[in-house]
Amino acid sequence: MTAMLGLNHSSVSEFILIGFSPFPHLQLMFFLLFLLMYLFTLLGNLLIMTTIWGERSLHTPMYLFLCALSISEILYTFAIVPRMLADLLSTHRSIAFVACASQMYFSFTFGFTHSFLLTVMGYDRYVAICHPLRYNVLMSPRGCACLVAWSWTGGSVMGLVVTMAIFHLTFCGPNEVHHFFCHVPPLVKLACGSNVSTVALGVGLVCIMALLGCCLLILLSYASIIATILRIPSAEGRHKAFSTCASHLTVVVVHYGFASVVYLKSKGPQSLEGDTLMGVTYTVLTPFLSPIIFSLRNKELKSAMKRTVLSRLLLQSSGRGWFHGRECGG
Repeated sequence: MTAMLGLNHSSVSEFILIGFSPFPHLQLMFFLLFLLMYLFTLLGNLLIMTTIWGERSLHTPMYLFLCALSISEILYTFAIVPRMLADLLSTHRSIAFVACASQMYFSFTFGFTHSFLLTVMGYDRYVAICHPLRYNVLMSPRGCACLVAWSWTGGSVMGLVVTMAIFHLTFCGPNEVHHFFCHVPPLVKLACGSNVSTVALGVGLVCIMALLGCCLLILLSYASIIATILRIPSAEGRHKAFSTCASHLTVVVVHYGFASVVYLKSKGPQSLEGDTLMGVTYTVLTPFLSPIIFSLRNKELKSAMKRTVLSRLLLQSSGRGWFHGRECGG
């Protein structure tokens, strides 16, 4: 990782993450709450993936993209949350320079991959509703695989660009990061040199332009979708068409709502408590809500998940009954 990024170690060999230091008496409660939310996020996304792979009726582009989205969400939270949970139980919250750079790279890679996949899912719904006769051609298996691959590639490029820009800065000390993971704004505050403001502005513009670009494409997709739905003569047809977009649209609003608060907030002085709680929204809360929204708002997926869970429960109960019968029969 060091060779790939060409990191400048400066005079700092490690950073101290002090994000939760303002809440000394709440750290155990935070640990239990975030652990439960993290486990639910993992289980929810794994259940979605298992259901999609197990149900042949869900082997469609929309659910392929949802499966890829679940993978990116699992990896994004894995890059941040386990370290955060360990720090909540520890008094020594140091992170090595290279580990900090790696965490930033992976969090940005999977975070932007998530944004790109949401954009691709918006395009998928646009084609399905606005150009249904061309859907099988435009969303062929090869085309879908390319869209997923480009999303992952784009996320990797964004992660590499941001991490290289930040960790080529010089860090002279102090080394206390006012956050619970290696994020750009608190690290920029620790950098020294004449180019810090230029790098910070450049990184901010790149991130904002990427997010706004994705958001604009999704808005254009839904503008066309809404225009098409309004031309459907029957109320039932309109409701059915919109219901296929409801879960995706809800996740988009939650995802970009929190992202806009983070990247477009005022650059004035922020309290450590405010930055920490704001960070929790997009590292723990948003991934926690995503599988819930997709499970509850998508009727087809919800019914398939029920069938999957019920079939597993029936298999387990029949297995126990067979084993009990064997015991009684000798």
